[in-house]
Amino acid sequence: MNTRTVTTLVILSLLLAGGIPLTQGNSSGKHNAGSSGCNCHGGASGAISATHNFPVEYDPSTTSYSITVGFSGGNGGSGGGFSLQISAGTLSNPGSNMQISGSSATHSSSAGTSWTFQWSPPTSGSGDVTVNFAIMNANRASGNNGDVWSTTSFTIPELADVDTDGDGFNDGEDAFPNDPNEWSDSDGDGVGDNGDAFPNDSSETTDTDGDGVGDNGDAFPNDSTETTDTDGDGVGDNGDAFPNDASETQDSDGDGVGDNSDWAPFDSTETADSDGDGVGDNSDAFPTDASETVDTDSDGVGDNSDWAPTDASESADTDGDGVGDNSDAFPTDASETVDTDGDGVGDNGDAFPNDSTETMDTDGDGVGDNSDWAVNDASESADTDGDNVGDNADVFPSDANESIDSDGDGVGDNGDAFPNDALETIDSDMDGVGDNGDAFPTDSSETVDSDGDGVGDNVDWAPNDSNETKDSDGDMVGDNADAFPNDANETLDSDGDGVGDVAQAAAEAAAAKQKEEDEQRRNMIIIAVVAVIIVALGVTMFLRKRGASSQPEVKDYGFGDSSVKPTNDSVVQATPSQLQILNQWTDESGYTWRKMSDGSHHYWNGNDWVKHS
Repeated sequence: MNTRTVTTLVILSLLLAGGIPLTQGNSSGKHNAGSSGCNCHGGASGAISATHNFPVEYDPSTTSYSITVGFSGGNGGSGGGFSLQISAGTLSNPGSNMQISGSSATHSSSAGTSWTFQWSPPTSGSGDVTVNFAIMNANRASGNNGDVWSTTSFTIPELADVDTDGDGFNDGEDAFPNDPNEWSDSDGDGVGDNGDAFPNDSSETTDTDGDGVGDNGDAFPNDSTETTDTDGDGVGDNGDAFPNDASETQDSDGDGVGDNSDWAPFDSTETADSDGDGVGDNSDAFPTDASETVDTDSDGVGDNSDWAPTDASESADTDGDGVGDNSDAFPTDASETVDTDGDGVGDNGDAFPNDSTETMDTDGDGVGDNSDWAVNDASESADTDGDNVGDNADVFPSDANESIDSDGDGVGDNGDAFPNDALETIDSDMDGVGDNGDAFPTDSSETVDSDGDGVGDNVDWAPNDSNETKDSDGDMVGDNADAFPNDANETLDSDGDGVGDVAQAAAEAAAAKQKEEDEQRRNMIIIAVVAVIIVALGVTMFLRKRGASSQPEVKDYGFGDSSVKPTNDSVVQATPSQLQILNQWTDESGYTWRKMSDGSHHYWNGNDWVKHS
């Protein structure tokens, strides 16, 4: 390795080492380091001090203390950490960003600067407790550089069993360890129970007037007859006739109205004279009307202004007709006094005095104008359906849409599709043929069904044949009689094998022809073989005769082994693709046929299934 390479490696190592913090683990806490501190963050510093609220002395009888630890000073960084060990007692309930393990507590992340937990002191007689506490403030900016920390250690003594004031209660149990006259403060108000008039009420300690109500809650602490002044008028509730009314304290006449607001404070029957007429409201029939005080007939109108002061039913006769207004239906009309039907028209001028709905009969037909449809026509009085044709002249008086029935069929001309034809009224399908004469009243494309098969003649292929309505394949054979309604080439399937007679006949004819051709071919082969044999025999006989006259020597070369015979190599027969067989049958000629799923026909030739072309 040359010098340049070594130098490069050294520089890289220094760069990597400089970029890696001395420790990464302590950012999530370090237990049992309260004494040793945070050496990985440099040396201890006086710039930071630990803070805590551990008790100066611990009381073994206390269940637990809420402890908060933190620091003062530091480097101003946003993070921190701590490690604390305590020699006795129990740590519990860690707050955020901290953790507890046995007698040790530490931070769980570097985000906090103060931490809280509970400390339960040890049992009585455990003696002093030692706390070792390390604190650190981290700047969280450049690894461990710039962080500051310090450690502290302190002792928490056990509260001693001493009776400083000699009252028989140890200081630890004495709420007033320096006062021999007090040792308990039940209500925690800082006043001992012996000197506290209300030892169980923290809001009271003294009862100066001895009325059982503490001075703090006694509106009159020096008056044993009073404790409350509800209305704050300076008069105690016990001596105040109106304890809830600050404006009143006395009621001389006992009428329930205070003297300050009582018009007659010494007359229990009167308290006010609202209209100032010198007559109390209770005795004044009109307490708010200074011009009236008496109502003899009790009709609500004072005697001074009452037309009939002794008749409770009347008080005025406005039109001066001698009939009081209350009895006069027309108190301002001297010509009328009665309105028997209450229609607002006096009986004297009402044509129908007993009918509140009518007052006039212009045409004199005995029907009042209000209900007479034709007030000037004595022959008509109503138009029940409101079609402007009087009921007497309206054939349909209750139907606003009809008034005439030209053909007398009971259906008005407006609603009758055939107003002059008594046999028809409706044309539901609007085809010009009435529903009664239309075989298809809701189908505008049909009106007649000659063969009564439920299919209109317009769409019925055989309108005069009730057994047929369609010829789907156009082969002039109706679908119902056509075994193959969608195949124009087939109509019958005589043997019910699913193959039409035409296709089956063609297939059978083809098979017969094929058989005939096969037989002719076989015969030709037989004839050819026989001819070859005959020719061979003739040639053999010719050669023998010739050889007899001039026979050469025959040499045996050892090739005459008759045990060696030619063999026919097996021929792999081609088979049709794997198709689904739809039908199989045997025709009159003895051929077996199959109809395949691709529509083709195959026959068996004795060795293979052959596709018929």
